[in-house]
Amino acid sequence: MRDVGTLLEALPYIREFHHKTVVIKYGGAAMEDPELREEFARDVVLLKYVGLSPIVVHGGGPDITAYMERLGLPVEFVAGLRVSDADTVEVAKMVLVGKVNKEIVMRINRHGQPAVGLCGDDGSLFRVSRRSGPGGEDIGFVGRIERVNVDVLNHVSSDYIPVIASVGADRDGHSYNVNADEAAGAVARALGAYKMIFLTDVPGWLADPQDASTLIGQASAEQVTQALPTLEGGMRPKLQACLDAIQGGVNSAHIIDGRLPHSLLLELFTDAGIGTKVGVAS
Repeated sequence: MRDVGTLLEALPYIREFHHKTVVIKYGGAAMEDPELREEFARDVVLLKYVGLSPIVVHGGGPDITAYMERLGLPVEFVAGLRVSDADTVEVAKMVLVGKVNKEIVMRINRHGQPAVGLCGDDGSLFRVSRRSGPGGEDIGFVGRIERVNVDVLNHVSSDYIPVIASVGADRDGHSYNVNADEAAGAVARALGAYKMIFLTDVPGWLADPQDASTLIGQASAEQVTQALPTLEGGMRPKLQACLDAIQGGVNSAHIIDGRLPHSLLLELFTDAGIGTKVGVAS
């Protein structure tokens, strides 16, 4: 009966989300733990089977860092953004497009739905320009997405699950590393997605990053705007991406704990939900 109750609880959400686009930023432990990787692939396949249109955007920071260290390249971050010279971008592109992306695609394929791997270069999906750090710092070949070619995604997502690596190029063909949180926000905004979900290694947005009991369950766009100047590290680009998505017409953005098994399904299909929800009004 408990299992029946769970299915009945999910039914109104399945109905609400039918034919809706959900952009999922995939990262953290959910990408690194073998069991969580398989569960994520199964969960995304389930979303497609019950009528949603999932689009996965991923980074691969730990893999990039590991390869850079093996090659003796310096690893540096500014406000959660990887400082990227030409060598760093070359490594990032090889790791994200050639390794991480194909592994995700293969797992989703294996669990019963065809997936297609993309990066910003494919079909001119992303047009990017060079950006600076939050304080005007020179952080190298780090791109800000100026345009998302939604025709490519609409075409692919009608039959497949798109899996997007966060790299792109400018008008002159120079490659750029793109923060995966920002890439997910740009995709969600361009598509007018119904929801955007970030899988992270924290319970959500914490008022005190050292205290899990300070989880902010819901926040308005105004609250996020006020808090952004005070934030540091990886939560800043996530909340900025949530804000950009909401202001661009996305219904809601969620930051959830990807370390929890099936956290994606818990957020979408249960009454309680988990993590932090950012909306127009709290």
